[in-house]
Amino acid sequence: MSLDDRKLAVLRAIVEDYVATQEPVGSKALVERHQLGVSPATVRNDMAVLEEEGFIRQPHTSAGRVPTDRGYRLFVDRLSRVKPLSPAERRAIERFLAGAVDLDDVVHRTVRLLAQLTRQVAVVQYPSLARSRVRHLELVPISTTRLMLVMIADTGRVEQRLVELPAPILADDVLDLRRLANEKLVGARLSETPPLVQALIDESPPDLRPAMTTLSTVLLETLVERHEERIALAGTANLTRGGLLDFHGSLRPILEALEEEVVLLKLIGEVEPSTLRVRIGDENEIDNLRAASVVSTGYGPGATIVGGMGVLGPTRMDYPGTIATVRAVARYVGELLAQN
Repeated sequence: MSLDDRKLAVLRAIVEDYVATQEPVGSKALVERHQLGVSPATVRNDMAVLEEEGFIRQPHTSAGRVPTDRGYRLFVDRLSRVKPLSPAERRAIERFLAGAVDLDDVVHRTVRLLAQLTRQVAVVQYPSLARSRVRHLELVPISTTRLMLVMIADTGRVEQRLVELPAPILADDVLDLRRLANEKLVGARLSETPPLVQALIDESPPDLRPAMTTLSTVLLETLVERHEERIALAGTANLTRGGLLDFHGSLRPILEALEEEVVLLKLIGEVEPSTLRVRIGDENEIDNLRAASVVSTGYGPGATIVGGMGVLGPTRMDYPGTIATVRAVARYVGELLAQN
């Protein structure tokens, strides 16, 4: 059955009121608070149809109604009006993020900002090394047989490694190693560097080849073989702000899921460029999050996605406000990465 405009207006009013008040919504309150243009009896009939169709439910006898996951999904897809951020909110985001001193600071500021603005749990993935490109390689002599390799990615991420050389090396040879490595690898995506590193060894002058072979082993470890992805989390205390019906009355499964980094990466790390994803209740693949909603998106400089970010909260979420905030913060972080 397709719902007519009036029943859709009633569903929208129920979602908005329940999100705002945390109380089940009755027909009398709907008529008083919203210009629906019909009597409480008509609204009751519409609510009966919405309940029959699975868009709202009665949490306990003689109470009002609350939206189901299906009701929230219809609201997000068809009924919610995107709530643009105010100029003051935009300025606050810009100012707060512009104060960041390095990549770690950008990530920590972003996750705190998301948690404060949405009043939900915020999750931000550090720029993924697998999606990054080499911006610069630096070799710093520590002694004649030891170098510090510093790899700077285009996302601002920095990796450092010690290189123990097989024999003493001259300062000029260190400069040659650095030049050859940068010429071959700068601009390359990290996941595509192994054949380039092998070519570095093959193309090296004979006198540099032993040092280059050792350096290449460390380069491969730095560029390719580090698979761990890092996650920042903030706002877990916001989970306790809700009503009795949030999270089916138990926070334990949610808190257990938030402790698993693999789970968090699955939540926010698989977003396609320029798309924003909303998963509501049972739409979540992770069992412990079937009582939660997740709003997530990818971020990065220009059209390049280097990581994901998002928020997690009860299904009784301010979807229009949360969607607008996640989208805006992701855009500002992308602009910041592009500038730097």
